Amino acid sequence: MKITTKINIMTTAWILCVLVAVNVVVFFSFMKVTVNMEDQELYQRANTLIKEMKLDQSTNLVKDQVIPYLAGQSFIRIVEPGSKITHEVTNAKLISAKVKPKFVQKKVAERKTIHQKNGEEEILVIRVPIRSDGKILRSLEIGEKLSGLELAKDVLLSIQISSTVLGALLAMLGGRWLSNLIMRPISNMINTMEDIEQSGIPKKIVIQHETKDELQKMAVTFNRMIGRLEENLEKQKQFISDASHELKTPLTVIKSFADHLLRRGIRNEADALDAIETIHSEATRIQKMTERFLDLAATESATLLETKSLDLVVLCGNISKQLQSAYKRDIHLHYAAPSIMVTADELKLKQAIIILIDNAIKYSTDKIDVFLNVNEQNTVIKVKDYGIGIPEYEINNIFERFYRVDKARSRETGGTGLGLAIAKNIMKQHHGEVKISSKEGVGTEAELYLPKSERKENE
Repeated sequence: MKITTKINIMTTAWILCVLVAVNVVVFFSFMKVTVNMEDQELYQRANTLIKEMKLDQSTNLVKDQVIPYLAGQSFIRIVEPGSKITHEVTNAKLISAKVKPKFVQKKVAERKTIHQKNGEEEILVIRVPIRSDGKILRSLEIGEKLSGLELAKDVLLSIQISSTVLGALLAMLGGRWLSNLIMRPISNMINTMEDIEQSGIPKKIVIQHETKDELQKMAVTFNRMIGRLEENLEKQKQFISDASHELKTPLTVIKSFADHLLRRGIRNEADALDAIETIHSEATRIQKMTERFLDLAATESATLLETKSLDLVVLCGNISKQLQSAYKRDIHLHYAAPSIMVTADELKLKQAIIILIDNAIKYSTDKIDVFLNVNEQNTVIKVKDYGIGIPEYEINNIFERFYRVDKARSRETGGTGLGLAIAKNIMKQHHGEVKISSKEGVGTEAELYLPKSERKENE
């Protein structure tokens, strides 16, 4: 069953139930109020009759005097103890014959249904005790056919039935309109998804009206998701294009020297060794580039961090010793406190720090300084070198994939142009950032910012 049909049925059924419940309350409230009004009218008539006829002193009912008190089809009678009728005046003998007399000690009202040839009829009977010298000697009984009530009840029922039927029809129409209104953006989304499935091309939902409700929010969220998907697809295309371009050169070199060896063989040992060395060098560069590709893909796709509390001074000290030993360079570590605790993914943070120090090693020949500081909002790791620096117009491009400031020097040092992009992704996962400042011919400062708030939340 379609959702629109379900909504239509449910709204119609609910409104119908509400209408029936309201009609029942209205009907019984009307009957109660109307009967109470009839009761009060008969009680008032009985009290007037007792006073004017002085029934507390006499038991006589003078017919000519009582007739004005008879309304429609009714009866008036005096009942002695033992429920014996002493006097009765009526213009509806059939009704009075159906109602048995009853002596009462206090006033009561009673509704009775009597059966006649032409159907059922409602009778209202009130009984009022007649007191004399503080004693109840007899009771006055007045009965009356509720013909007006029957008519009013029939009219009310017909009106309620008609209004309920009309309400049900309007509810069905309203439910259909409401279901179509609700389902329109959902249907648009379904159609858009089907188009995407068939064509394989992401597309957004066209929002025609600003309704500012949950459905519009759902459509906006869908469009935002499609926007991110398009952005990721574009990044994927760019990545493939850049990677293909970067791999093309070393593969061309390898193929060229391999062809050279195939043509000339290894008769010239020096020539052959040079070709083999070149092939090995380019293969190594491809291997490093592939590892960088995997690192970049991992930092872009992964969002879960294996965070733990670690001492930044100890971590940076170990990194400095390892790189200093491997590259035979002076790396000096400076820290504001003997112990600086942070909460982070140790392997990824270590990778980001190594990328900055590795860049400093590649593009400088002097010492390298690493500073660890803490301010009000962040823990800062700064790597400073005194090398060639970066031209000011190049600063905005250094985080782009495969971008290298000095391409000739990068080829000599084995740079791929992916390091800072990986470091940026790692810091983004830690809700931090990377900042680079440089002056050409003076040196470069690279800073990693780890927010304190993130550390506290993780702790």
